[in-house]
Amino acid sequence: MDDDYTGGFSEPCSQCSEVDWGVSDEGCFYCKSCHNVIERTREVEDRAVTASSSRISTVSRTPRTKQPEGGRQWMVCEGFQMILRNQASALVQLGVSPRFKDDVLCQLWRLYLQKTGQAYTRQPVRSSQFKLRFPDSGSDSATDWSGFSTADTDGDSMTPSTVRSDADSSDWSLASGPLDAVCYRGRRLKRSRGLMSMRRTLALLHLALVWSREPLTLSDLLRLVNDGHVPYVNAHQDLPQEMRLQGPGALIFRAEKVPPHQEVHQEAESLIQVLQLPAFPPITCQSLLHPALLSLRYLTDLNLPDELHPWVCRLMGVAGMAEETQLTCDRLTRPALPRYDLQAAALVIVTMKLLFGLDDHTEWSGGGGDPDASGGVFDLRAWYHLLQDTLTRAQQREERRTARKQWKTDRLLSANKKERIVMTKKMRVADQVRLCFEKLSSRPAGVERVSPSSFRFCWGDEEGADGPSLHLKTLDGVVTLNQDVQTPLNATYWHPALRRCKARSCSSHYAEVEPTLPRSFVWLLQLFCFLLGVAPAILYEEVLTVERRVFSRRSRSRGGSRTRP
Repeated sequence: MDDDYTGGFSEPCSQCSEVDWGVSDEGCFYCKSCHNVIERTREVEDRAVTASSSRISTVSRTPRTKQPEGGRQWMVCEGFQMILRNQASALVQLGVSPRFKDDVLCQLWRLYLQKTGQAYTRQPVRSSQFKLRFPDSGSDSATDWSGFSTADTDGDSMTPSTVRSDADSSDWSLASGPLDAVCYRGRRLKRSRGLMSMRRTLALLHLALVWSREPLTLSDLLRLVNDGHVPYVNAHQDLPQEMRLQGPGALIFRAEKVPPHQEVHQEAESLIQVLQLPAFPPITCQSLLHPALLSLRYLTDLNLPDELHPWVCRLMGVAGMAEETQLTCDRLTRPALPRYDLQAAALVIVTMKLLFGLDDHTEWSGGGGDPDASGGVFDLRAWYHLLQDTLTRAQQREERRTARKQWKTDRLLSANKKERIVMTKKMRVADQVRLCFEKLSSRPAGVERVSPSSFRFCWGDEEGADGPSLHLKTLDGVVTLNQDVQTPLNATYWHPALRRCKARSCSSHYAEVEPTLPRSFVWLLQLFCFLLGVAPAILYEEVLTVERRVFSRRSRSRGGSRTRP
């Protein structure tokens, strides 16, 4: 054990000239040959907190202002590049096609560097604190994930190169973080230049997934990030040690929570304008992002009958949402990026309103039923009780998992020394509380590792299922044949006011109208919100959008009118 503490100390003893040091119980260095004690103590680093006595964390005669070693000069884009690479690799390991990483995301990243003037341009963004120059040797491949910089100004071709600085080493401290951190200070300056942020890494991943037509929606991506399968909160811990994260520049990579669905979607739409992307590849009916297949997935996840799917597709055709032009983002003609997960959920909700009413009266007119009964007719009351119990258990599991989740990282990100001292003390207290919790509960306090899955619930007769499956139930109780055409028994359809509001003056009125909405509709809305991980106001606006498309001729009526479909 003494060799671990004295390995870096090779000075000979002043009395016997031997180099054979040991450490006493008091932490002092002594010569094993002549037992001479010198004025040197070993460094002790212990984050455990003892309540009985105070202690000294570090005892040493070395200068307190010791400069770090082994660092190098680096740019902010290099850090984000490595984070994006790790995030993309995690998605590939989860089953995403490698083409998403190698062909799509890499091209989008290089295009971003060019559009923001950080690389692949003859006039790169320069700061008064540093200059960019070309290295002696170029990169091996344009598709490499190494750092990018300016292109060769002698020719027309844009070739990547490594970012370096001509500034003398005395002008830049190894502990000061990235060179261009000053460009990322200030929200207005950062947004005007379109600079990268941790939240924008998720937006760029989302754009690459949509462009690749991968079956991962934005809600799926955020759930993978929240469960820890895709690095985000602790993504900076995977950066090399030579890229020191200290000083104000380190706060650029700090993320203490996963951003909500709406913010990431807005960042993705702004990135489309920054990158000036052409029209996205069309979403065909064979793509899993198409509302027809995506709605079938949600029907399966919520244990709804399979016979509901033809009605969803029928409603989709009436609303004109099955056309490829409505599902493709074009910066010039259709700049809005479709929210495929919310569209499919809104179609299912409108279909449920069309068939069952969801006005707190029509849907409960039939008798109650047992979900385990052998009858083949779907009973909404029995389905509600089954889903309510399952939803309550799932929410409790989610709350326990969130409470046990470790949001703070071991690699601290602080702007100055004073803040780092405060954060270190808080981390010590948190570690002590965690250790006490482990002793009292006799179980690990860490969050349980959840296997990634596209479904939140499991239905069937096997062990561990959330309840019996209702997929094979029929809709004979709410559908009838009218002139050889299936027609809903429900003759009326209620909807709120469908007038559009000005986007700049107001956003959502869900908080105002929520007390007046039927409770069954609000419950179904909250069920889908838990399934997708979104706020009820966002999904409510998407439901209104579908209803405007379906009932466009009657959208001029005021208030919560009842209209024949």
